[in-house]
Amino acid sequence: MRSTVRMGVLGCADIALRKVMPAMEEAGNIELAAVASRDPAKARDVARRFGCAAADGYDGLLERADVDAVYIPLPTGLHAHWAGRALAAGKHVLAEKPLTCDHATALPLVDQARTAGLWLMENYMFLHHGQHRRVGELVAEGRIGALRVFTARFGIPPRDASDIRYSPELGGGALLDVGGYPIRAASHFLGPELDVVGSVLRMDPARGIDVAGHALLSTPSGITAELSFGFEHSYRSRYSLWGDQARLTVDRAFTPPPDQRPLIRIESGGRTEEPSFPADHQFRNVTESFARSILQNADYAPHAAAITRQAELVDRVRAQARLVTA
Repeated sequence: MRSTVRMGVLGCADIALRKVMPAMEEAGNIELAAVASRDPAKARDVARRFGCAAADGYDGLLERADVDAVYIPLPTGLHAHWAGRALAAGKHVLAEKPLTCDHATALPLVDQARTAGLWLMENYMFLHHGQHRRVGELVAEGRIGALRVFTARFGIPPRDASDIRYSPELGGGALLDVGGYPIRAASHFLGPELDVVGSVLRMDPARGIDVAGHALLSTPSGITAELSFGFEHSYRSRYSLWGDQARLTVDRAFTPPPDQRPLIRIESGGRTEEPSFPADHQFRNVTESFARSILQNADYAPHAAAITRQAELVDRVRAQARLVTA
């Protein structure tokens, strides 16, 4: 049996070059085999930098026998098309989030992967940082008492006007880009029965996309999730779990640098505790987890359910939204 997964990278996006490909080099169970770009010269430059082959375009990458799996960091609107093509070529797929723009597109992709016996993974990399596992343990230990409310905020300042996040044709918009993080975190902590109560999306009519939003979700028992996100904010990346005895807050929740110790704060009765936890590398962790799932033939069903549940919640936030103009 192979001890490594031979990865091909389909696209030379910034996140691939700065974050994911260096993490793959550090991973113990991944071998970078090839990279492809629409620009052959760029593919050659990146291949030299990472010591792998330059494929002959995206189709050429999918035809390579020395590629077991592909990583897709393309714009959101292209994820589904190339994930489907990769699965059809017999390759496992790690796609940047969100995997698709809607639930109806996610379902057949998940079924395609399941039928082919391949792994299709949506790269919500923050879930693979150890701080969230420790938060779950603290809640289970009763440190905040009974959980009442989950809140999450993920906002970034306005981008350059040419940024693909502003392109509706490429799957732009705040809900799909930054909104997916607090939604996915809410599901992680509150479970699969979470549903949307209501939402607001702030629209930019000139661009035809949402630039900010808010959503209220609830479990059947009434535990609520209050979520905010957007492209027109000072930077914030935080969530809190508020119980009947204490509140636990995580800063830099979604984008912690690999050398930064997590900042977890527990507030109760006028006292504040900040337990110390080690730094962690979520980019390396997610790539190793993807490869390990393939090599160990892990059960795909839980991840398939998470993909479709996330897409369904995003759809419901969109469908129930009160639209206001920027």
